[in-house]
Amino acid sequence: MKILFDNLSDSCSKRTTQLYSTSFSLGIYFLKQKFHSPIYGIYGFVRLADEIVDSFHDFDKEFLMEKIRKDTLEAIQQKISINPILNSFQHVVHNYNIEWELVDTFLKSMEMDLRQKDHSTDSYQEYILGSAEVVGLMCLRVFTEGNNQLFDELKPYAMKLGAAFQKVNFLRDLKADYQDLGRTYFPGVNFNNFSNVDKDIIQLEIEQDFRQALIGIKKLPSGARRGVYLAYYYYLKLFLRIKETPPEKVMDARIRIPDHDKIGLMFRSLLRHQFDLL
Repeated sequence: MKILFDNLSDSCSKRTTQLYSTSFSLGIYFLKQKFHSPIYGIYGFVRLADEIVDSFHDFDKEFLMEKIRKDTLEAIQQKISINPILNSFQHVVHNYNIEWELVDTFLKSMEMDLRQKDHSTDSYQEYILGSAEVVGLMCLRVFTEGNNQLFDELKPYAMKLGAAFQKVNFLRDLKADYQDLGRTYFPGVNFNNFSNVDKDIIQLEIEQDFRQALIGIKKLPSGARRGVYLAYYYYLKLFLRIKETPPEKVMDARIRIPDHDKIGLMFRSLLRHQFDLL
């Protein structure tokens, strides 16, 4: 019966991914089959913690974050959890030797959202590390399947890819983060007067992250490369759309790519991958 519960757990993580992110769901679909469940497991866990700080406004978020930290540690130590998403995640941690340091760093970044509304350069870098770069490293542990030499070689590129994704999310969600949640992630920017100069500085940083990330994507194992490139390509196109949008409009609306356009992007990315045009 434990097998049945484990299957249920994996299904919960998969469904969570599908409900919250069509872009990552498409990327995972084009990974080699053996990578599907573990990457769903990582995304489900990350989404669970992120949802606490972003959405559960009528509840005690600090209590819930303390609980998820405790429950996650217990799930890993006991190799089981009655929370299906945590049960799915602990399997990934054990099967791919994901360090507690990565999990702990991620949870610390989520906890920062409970108390920190704006950031210095140091706290911004710390938040990017925890909220995005270590998530890239968790996924890289899966993709490299115990090959520590390859993991170490690709580590800086995986971190840059996670950072690029997160910074694009920050730009896309400026309105919700700043106006609804009162958060400002980019240090030294006056969002009451968000200018082209400010936007250009942020965009240059993101362009550099994307450029470095692509170097690592080209070196990924073949079973991972196509799906990761699809996610990269989608986020790059989203970034270019944001780049073309005036700062006042970025502050006023959530820039997105319609679902029907995502299908076109998917086919273009797959063709580029097929013909080695990365």
